[in-house]
Amino acid sequence: MSLTDTIVALATPAGTGAIGIIRLSGPEAISIAASVFKGKDLSKQASHTLHFGKINDGQVVIDEVLASIFVAPHSYTKENSVEFSCHGSAYIIAQIIKLLISKGARMAKPGEFTMRAFLNGQLDLSQAEAVADLIASQNAASHQIAMNQMRGGFSSELQGLRSELINFASLVELELDFSEEDVEFANRAQMKNLILQILKVITRLINSFELGNVIKNGIPVVIAGKPNVGKSTLLNALLNEERAIVSEIAGTTRDTIEDEMSIQGLRFRFIDTAGIRETDDVIEAKGVARSMEKINSSAVILYVYDALQTSLSELQTIITEFRPILEKNNSTLFLVENKSDKNNAAPYKIEGLRHIQISALLKTGMQKLENELVKLVDIAALESGQSIVSNLRHAEALQNAATALEKVLNGIDNPITSDFLAMDIKQALQHLGEITGSISTDDLLDNIFSKFCIGK
Repeated sequence: MSLTDTIVALATPAGTGAIGIIRLSGPEAISIAASVFKGKDLSKQASHTLHFGKINDGQVVIDEVLASIFVAPHSYTKENSVEFSCHGSAYIIAQIIKLLISKGARMAKPGEFTMRAFLNGQLDLSQAEAVADLIASQNAASHQIAMNQMRGGFSSELQGLRSELINFASLVELELDFSEEDVEFANRAQMKNLILQILKVITRLINSFELGNVIKNGIPVVIAGKPNVGKSTLLNALLNEERAIVSEIAGTTRDTIEDEMSIQGLRFRFIDTAGIRETDDVIEAKGVARSMEKINSSAVILYVYDALQTSLSELQTIITEFRPILEKNNSTLFLVENKSDKNNAAPYKIEGLRHIQISALLKTGMQKLENELVKLVDIAALESGQSIVSNLRHAEALQNAATALEKVLNGIDNPITSDFLAMDIKQALQHLGEITGSISTDDLLDNIFSKFCIGK
C-alpha cells in the first residue's frame, strides 16, 4: 500500500445527518484542501486550527464548511490531514469527495487511515485492532477492554516480556559465535526463571480470553424448558418489549429467537427456544432439534419450569440429563421457577445449582435474575484494569508463544545445543511480535484492516 498517495473518505456514517466529516490524509492533503477552500489560505495555517469558509467547484459554491488542519506529524496518521465538516446531505458529501478526487486525492480503502497510523509508528498492531473494537463496542465492559488496549496497556505488557526475552536470546546467539570454546554466556538458571515468569503472565493472558471473548461478542444465554412454561414471556420481560409471540397454545415457538441487551454494562445474547418435548409435528420437531443445538453450545442455560406442573423428581431427572452438557462446555445452569405468583408452596431445594423464583408475566424476580447473570462475569478483573485478551488472533499467538517457551524449558532441563535453544526462543519472540506488529506480513495486515470501515 502506497504512502505517497493522498487519500479521502467520509469519516461519519453514510446517510443524511446534520453533519458529515470528510477526511483527507497524505502528503498533498493540505494543498488539495486549500485548492477548493475559499476563506483563509489553509496552506499557511497552524496545526490544530479550525477555519470557516466555502468549498467551491469553480464558481459554484458546494457548501459552507469548517476545515480542521493537522500538520504532520501531529495527526492520527502522522501525515498532513484535513477534515471538512460539511452539511450531512448525501449529495453535498458526494460532490465534495468527487471534487477532491479530481484535485489529486484517491478514495481510501477500508481501514487505510488506521493502517497508515500503524505503518507510520503512531499505533502498534494491537492498538490499531483496538480502534475497530472501540468503534464496535456496545457496552461498558467491551468499551473498557478496547480503551485499555488502544492506550497501550496490553502492548506495554507484551513489549516488556519481549525485551527480557531478547536479552537472553542475544546471549544465546553470542554462544554460537564461540561454539568451539564451549562457553555459556546465558545463565541457564536465570533463563529458566525468566521463562517461567513469562509463561505465568502469558498463561494469565490466555485464560483471560474466555472472559474477553464473551464480553466482546456477548454472553449467550439459552432460555430452555418444556412448552408453555413462559420462556417467551421471560424473553419479553428481559428485553422489556414484545419480541416473541406469546400464546396459551403449547408449541407456539417453532424456531429460536435471539436478541441482545446490556445488563450493568455487560452484553448478553438471549436465545428463546422451542419447547422441548416429543412431537409428531415435523416443523416443531425441527424447532426442538435447533433448541438442543443451542443448548449444547451455550455458556448459560436458563431452564424455565412451572412448579405446579413439574415434580421435584422430574426436575432432578432433567438436571441429570443436562449434566454432560454442562461438563462438556463448562456452562452454567440456572433453574428458573416461573409463575411463582400462582404457587404458594415452598421452592424446591436443590443443592449446587442457582435456583430463582420469578413471575415473567408480572416481571417479579427479574432484578435478582439479572444480578445472578452478572455474577457469572469476573467483574474484578475488569475493575482492576489488568489486560484482558478479547481477540482470537492474539490468543492464538500467545498460545503458540507458550508452546515455544515450553520447548525452551525442555531444552534447558535436557541440555540441547545453543542453536536449537536459540531457534525456540526466536519462535516465541516471533509469535509475541505478531501481536503488536513488530513482525507482520502484508496478508495479515490486509486481513485485519479490510474489516474496518472506509473512513477509519
